[in-house]
Amino acid sequence: MDRRETLKTLLVGTVAGGAVLTGAAACKQDVGAEVVDSVEEAIEGGGYGRTPKELEHDKKLHAETYFKEHEMATIAVLCDIILPADEVSGSATDAEVPAFVEFIVKDLPYHQLPLRGGLMWIDHEANRRFEKDFISSSDAQQIEIIEDIAYPSMKEGEEEELLPFAQGIKFFSLMRDLTLTGFYTSKIGIKDLGYVGNRANIWDGVPDEVLKKHGLAYEEEWLAKCIDQDTRMDIATWDAEGNLLT
Repeated sequence: MDRRETLKTLLVGTVAGGAVLTGAAACKQDVGAEVVDSVEEAIEGGGYGRTPKELEHDKKLHAETYFKEHEMATIAVLCDIILPADEVSGSATDAEVPAFVEFIVKDLPYHQLPLRGGLMWIDHEANRRFEKDFISSSDAQQIEIIEDIAYPSMKEGEEEELLPFAQGIKFFSLMRDLTLTGFYTSKIGIKDLGYVGNRANIWDGVPDEVLKKHGLAYEEEWLAKCIDQDTRMDIATWDAEGNLLT
């Protein structure tokens, strides 16, 4: 299993259950006096299934800027180190993950200090080692720092806060979580997951070997009415006495 597959597995098992968009654009939810039921209208505000109040909130946040240009450039480099492009899918920046991170820190302000502090830390560490900031360092130099904070080794009984690069470790863990969430809730990431949303399964009846084992068999009439997959989207009709017609 390659690194992308490992990250994907971790996401599906932990984050995706609550984070991946469900695609229920056609459903109206009773959220108060007013709901948004126009897909086109909601998408203009940043996503379907949003109430007018939520759309206004999103519009306000999109109009604000938190990270500076250098910070956004550093976030972009980090995101693509975590999830680079491969032969199957685009990179984190292709999925506009840096913009997602920028939105999240405005929507959830408690992420602001850890991320800004972490960005300062990684620049300081690059300056300490290479006398240049992180994004000006070579690819090999960047990976050298990342390897120290992405895969920390901790002995039994050792406290994480006392580990070398403890602040960098916490920062990179948060960046990795946000990158995975942003990527696998994007159009590119959902396609990479193979997520298709809720759709009807195809059931063609109990297998013949099981029926034969119990001395049973389907009647041809019922096979035509209930098992024929060409008609599975047809609505059944019944007579006045409750007999299935088609």
